[in-house]
Amino acid sequence: ELRLRGRSVLVVPTEGFLRPASLRFEYGKQDADAYLDGWFDTGALWREVFGPLEAGGSGRVLPDLWDPVTDRATRTPYHPLPEGGVVVVHGPFLLGHWFPFALTVHLRLSPGALRRRTAEPERWTLPAFTRYEDEVAPMERADVVVRADDPAHPAWSGLPGSG
Repeated sequence: ELRLRGRSVLVVPTEGFLRPASLRFEYGKQDADAYLDGWFDTGALWREVFGPLEAGGSGRVLPDLWDPVTDRATRTPYHPLPEGGVVVVHGPFLLGHWFPFALTVHLRLSPGALRRRTAEPERWTLPAFTRYEDEVAPMERADVVVRADDPAHPAWSGLPGSG
């Protein structure tokens, strides 16, 4: 929709900012606390995505840094964001790091829906999502909350200030 309105859009998934496997798996490959606290390189997100967009920044954003499959740097070139451009950052556990988002959207699933929609091999991550809800309170921090228990019928809180 933003592109249709003439805005340049760069999508940055946090999976491109995973830490190296040696750091992610320091406490094992299925440690929920490590998944929440240590898998994503939030410092690199600050340095490579948000820093360049600050006043006086270069405007050149790195869309990803690390390939989790090869466990090596991606070598992706920097992307110059033109005036009026938009960066959309998506992934788990983004609220609570004081990232300078202009608008935040939290996709909320009830614990039952999250369990049903999480593949069996990934269910070890569920305690991390519970802890994130308890400690960060994303429903209170987000500008918009989308309740996504039924993906065919999402319900959302509306935009801030829309009434």
